[in-house]
Amino acid sequence: MTSQLESAMEGLIKVFHSYSSKEGDKYKLSKAEMKSLLQGELSEFLAGSSDPLVVEKIMRDLDENQDGEVDFQEFVVLVAALTVACNEFFIQSQLK
Repeated sequence: MTSQLESAMEGLIKVFHSYSSKEGDKYKLSKAEMKSLLQGELSEFLAGSSDPLVVEKIMRDLDENQDGEVDFQEFVVLVAALTVACNEFFIQSQLK
C-alpha cells in the first residue's frame, strides 16, 4: 500500500512530465510548458497576482542554471516554496 507522501511524490513527478513532454527536451519545462503548467495546476496562485509578467518572473527565479528551461529539480523548488507558504497561511488561520 502506498503512503500519502509516496502518492504525493508520484503525483509531482507525473504532473511535471505530463507538461514537460510536449515540446523540446522532454525532461525540462520550456517557458510555454511552464506557463501551461502554472495555468493548469496552480491557477489559484496565478489569479492572486495582478502582475502580467508573473510567469516570466517565476521562470527567471527558478532557472538556476540559466538555460531558459526548468528541470525537475528547479520545479520542486517552486512546489516546496508554495507548500511552505501554504503551511504558514494554514498556521496563521488556525491562530485566529
